[in-house]
Amino acid sequence: MPQVNIIDHPLIQHKLAILRDQSTGPKEFRELLDEISLLMAYEVTRDMPLEPVQVRTPVGTATARMIAGKKLAIVPILRAGLGMVGGILNLIPAAKVGHIGVYRDPETLQPVEYYCKLPTDIEEREIILVDPMLATGGSAAAAIRFIKERGARGENIKAMHLIAAPEGIARLQREHPEVPLFVAAVDERLNEHGYIIPGLGDAGDRLFGTR
Repeated sequence: MPQVNIIDHPLIQHKLAILRDQSTGPKEFRELLDEISLLMAYEVTRDMPLEPVQVRTPVGTATARMIAGKKLAIVPILRAGLGMVGGILNLIPAAKVGHIGVYRDPETLQPVEYYCKLPTDIEEREIILVDPMLATGGSAAAAIRFIKERGARGENIKAMHLIAAPEGIARLQREHPEVPLFVAAVDERLNEHGYIIPGLGDAGDRLFGTR
């Protein structure tokens, strides 16, 4: 699958297995989501450009390398995407954070926008769009469209999800083929309600302890 990167690091897969377990409560779920997001972000940012710098050490001068180029923005899809922000900020604390609110109509399964607040310089930033689940792909595809409409280029956007369904991957590739997708697992399919099978249930409800 072009543009689909499956991050199969053992630590990520181990933590994802615990995250899926229906007996995992909200506190542990939040902690695991935070940890997995940090580990995934390490891989998602692997191609960030570097530039040489001179650093004065206690015993001499070293030629080292630091991140160059555009700055980073993290854009979670509300509400479950919020659970992925903290881990990434632990890794890259200078990143700015935008928010996109999209809900899926329970009848049509189509995305409906209700909120969009992005950094004012979004067109100058590398963007990581985050949401734990990529189910139908409607919310992610719509969120990417909203970001593009506010000046960002698709080539500067990366989509990061824990679990994806084949249907969601196909939609994202069809509507935004230039946007690379990073996932920890690709599951079997969607059920008649648009939930990923086997998935992990409703990520937002499990994250915040709601039903």
